[in-house]
Order: sequence, then C-alpha cells, then structure tokens
Amino acid sequence: MRNCVGITGTPGTGKKTLAPLVASKIGIPCVSLYDQAVASGLIKKDDPEAEVDTAALGKFLVRQVSKPALIYGHLLPYVLMGQEIGRVAVLRCEPRTLKRRLLARAYDLEKVAENVEAELIGVVSADSITAFGRQKAAEFDATKVRPTEMATAVAGFLSGSRRPGPRIDWTFRYGSAAKLRSLLSVRSMEPNLA
Repeated sequence: MRNCVGITGTPGTGKKTLAPLVASKIGIPCVSLYDQAVASGLIKKDDPEAEVDTAALGKFLVRQVSKPALIYGHLLPYVLMGQEIGRVAVLRCEPRTLKRRLLARAYDLEKVAENVEAELIGVVSADSITAFGRQKAAEFDATKVRPTEMATAVAGFLSGSRRPGPRIDWTFRYGSAAKLRSLLSVRSMEPNLA
C-alpha cells in the first residue's frame, strides 16, 4: 500500500463525489472501502444494516492494493494503520447541513441523529488524527465549497504541497441546550416537523 492516500469523513460529507476528482488530479486510481467490503464478501451490496469487520477489511485491502491509490470511506481510520497510508483528508460538514443531506438520502432517523452528533463532536476527525497522526490528517470544510475547488485543496494536501489547516469545531455554533436539542432531536427530523 505504499504511497496510498485517503479521504474520510462522516457519511454525507462528500467523499464519494470528491474522491474521483482528487484521484484524477493526483493521477492515481480511486478505491472505495464500501466496494472493497462488498468484493471481499464482508457485506452484501445495498445492505444498510451491514456491520463491517474492519480488521478483516484492512487485511483484504492490504492484499488488494499494491500500487499508489486514493482510498476513501468513513471507516478509513478503523481499517488502516498510520504506517499503511500517507496523508488523509477528513471532510467536515456543518451539522445542520449534514442533517438535511442525510434526510434527503432517506437515512433512518436514528442513523441521521447518530451521524449528525458524530460530525458535531468530530468523531471521524479525532479518530483519524489518532490513527494517522496530526501531520498526516487534515480537516476540510466541505459545507459550501464547490467540488472542483475542494478537489484542488485536498489534492494539494494529499500530494504534500499544502500543510494541515486548523481544526474545525462546530460546537461553538450550538452553544445552548435549545440549539443542541433542535439539531439532535429525532422528532425534529420527521418531515412534517423539520
């Protein structure tokens, strides 16, 4: 897996859209963790309740990817170790915008709440920094930036010409109990109440 780089982030932050654009800019193939999990037989295609054995997926991936590639998926910090991958871009999205995106995708309401909370407190980002190190993992706010502009910024970081930027902290926007309840309440996600 020498010279591989990655893109990760909470579901709905734009990984699937951005990864092919970035891979094209860098000149390497794009590898989806989801596609690899299906190919390995660890999950069935289109199974929304599937739980992935991340250790088994990591072993499968190491055997399958022998040339430089851009590997992407929300499970990246749980599938690969720091020495198995170079730089990793963590896509972030403002939680209220993420909530709208996930509801538009018809995610289960409990799953929407779980992912919005994870994005609010930066779970994937923190786990990426733990797994790969602060110098190898950088956050990118993908809330309003056009994919082509974001691809340029992410490609710059992954290729080594851009340094990691500051950490993103959404919690300051939700500093009151009322704002947090509004954001995280499953009831507020029902179509007639949202």
